Amino acid sequence: MRSAVVLVGGEARRANGQEKYFFMYEGRTFIERLVDSLHQVVYEIILVARNPEQCKRFRQIEGIRCISDIRVGIGPIGGLHAGSLAARGELIFVSACDMPCIDPAVIGRLFDMIDNYDAVIPRWNPDMLEPLHAVYRRTALLSYLESHDSLSLRAMVTSVSALYVPVDELKILDPDLKTFTNINKLEDLEKINSLDWKQTHCPPK
Repeated sequence: MRSAVVLVGGEARRANGQEKYFFMYEGRTFIERLVDSLHQVVYEIILVARNPEQCKRFRQIEGIRCISDIRVGIGPIGGLHAGSLAARGELIFVSACDMPCIDPAVIGRLFDMIDNYDAVIPRWNPDMLEPLHAVYRRTALLSYLESHDSLSLRAMVTSVSALYVPVDELKILDPDLKTFTNINKLEDLEKINSLDWKQTHCPPK
């Protein structure tokens, strides 16, 4: 079974505290677009929020399960811990919530490449990875997250047996690599909603 874990509990400091998952693109929220894309390639979708109160924000979205961090205040590592414990699938696609152009074909390809690895992680170069647009083996995540010293995602991915996929290899599925588009600032949101960006990047779904 394939699962997806979407981390929605960030503080969004670079977006002036606004909820990035409810940013709009082409008349739909980021989270709606993300969930629709994920439904094409996974059996279940788990949103990991800061607390039960935040989970209530997603009650209108069908086909998802929202859970809360168990170990709070430690960033993405805490979300991965809770999500991995809750997931039913042995393979988990992990995503941030600010990626409105996730490509189902790319996700499917990452799943297909897992073989005997513990993770399949896109890589732009040796110093620039995409740990929050990657597939992990649930058992490997839990093994690491049960006992670790660092809260760094890089420390986590370098501790497991990972296949690093050059992003250029994914251009056959996504020529503009728009699947990796993520929106951290309000200026980024304005950019993707501009006419010039729309004509060359993320198409409506």
